[in-house]
Amino acid sequence: MNSVRTLLRKSRVLRLLRFLPYAVPYLLWRAILPIQSDRFLFLSDSRADFDGNIAFLRDELMAQHPGVEVVGIFKTHLAARRPLRDALRLPYLIATSRVIVLDDYYPLIYRFPIRRGARLVQLWHAAGAFKRVGHSRAGLPGGPTPGSEIHRNYTDAVVSSESIRADYAEAFAIPVERVHAWGMPRSDVFFDKQTVAATRARVRAELGITDDERFVVYAPTFRGNGQRSAAAAPPVDWASLAAELGAGWRIGVRQHPFVRTERLPAGIIDAASIPDMNDLLMATDVLVTDYSSSIFEFALLRRPVVMFVPDLTAYTGARSFYRPFNDYVLGPVAVDASELPGAVHGATVDEQRFTAFLDEFCGALDGHSSARIAAQLLDRDESF
Repeated sequence: MNSVRTLLRKSRVLRLLRFLPYAVPYLLWRAILPIQSDRFLFLSDSRADFDGNIAFLRDELMAQHPGVEVVGIFKTHLAARRPLRDALRLPYLIATSRVIVLDDYYPLIYRFPIRRGARLVQLWHAAGAFKRVGHSRAGLPGGPTPGSEIHRNYTDAVVSSESIRADYAEAFAIPVERVHAWGMPRSDVFFDKQTVAATRARVRAELGITDDERFVVYAPTFRGNGQRSAAAAPPVDWASLAAELGAGWRIGVRQHPFVRTERLPAGIIDAASIPDMNDLLMATDVLVTDYSSSIFEFALLRRPVVMFVPDLTAYTGARSFYRPFNDYVLGPVAVDASELPGAVHGATVDEQRFTAFLDEFCGALDGHSSARIAAQLLDRDESF
């Protein structure tokens, strides 16, 4: 199976043939049908329904323009089979929607020439610019092949800061003028103190965490090149860590959605039982992570962060980052599990460091991202 995928990645002809059943009807529909000015199409191959950024944006679009038509077509992962109904209607909807919104890699659409008057918007699922993605990985393991079509047909890409526009222009191989620092919809709730407090109380009650306990959550990213090859982060002896942290601490573990949840020892909380990462972060006192973009949202709460990076050298060589790794460090760094108890106990918030970090990576996050993006996309500028 891996050899077949490698062949597909390297052969432009085979990639074209793979999506021909979608491309031919798409070209036919775009030739004979007009664009529907109020139709917004949301596409994702990594979720089952509207959630995260696209749910916030959908709600705001409908609030600003109640007559808008919103359609979503989703698969839980790239390898999932597409229902026949979706396979038949996808070319029609892509051809007739004025705005098409993606939130991740979406291989089907990259061979489609986007028609004049329509917009193909990449609302990337992660804030900031941490591990390299897209064309920024050229020459690295799992990176795009020379001449790859992926990402290049976006009319717009939305990011969380002016400072990272050039990084995403490189990642998507598009002009920087098409990359907009309009924010990230799901970050809006972090600016509502009442929502943060209420969510924190609800989630901690659901997980059985009392007010006088400190909750430390381990939330690493995946290893590998993407959904199909994702592997878990290096293992940790959670029972030993809990014993060393001592009374008054609770530990939760949440693997990346691409990775199967591990079997946890008694007393360790399966934090993946909270489906919304926003909600989990609001309930967390100390975040332990590695190369995950969760640091950007968590930094908005100005709570301690520990970086656990036992494979930093290997990961840097295989994936690399947009900035030197130390630019992402907000607190203690542990390279061995034995260092975690001391790092967690000693983690504090350096206000000056957090402010500089947020200015660099989250400068467009202000609690109004959803409204700003919706207004931009509802604008019927026919120059696209």
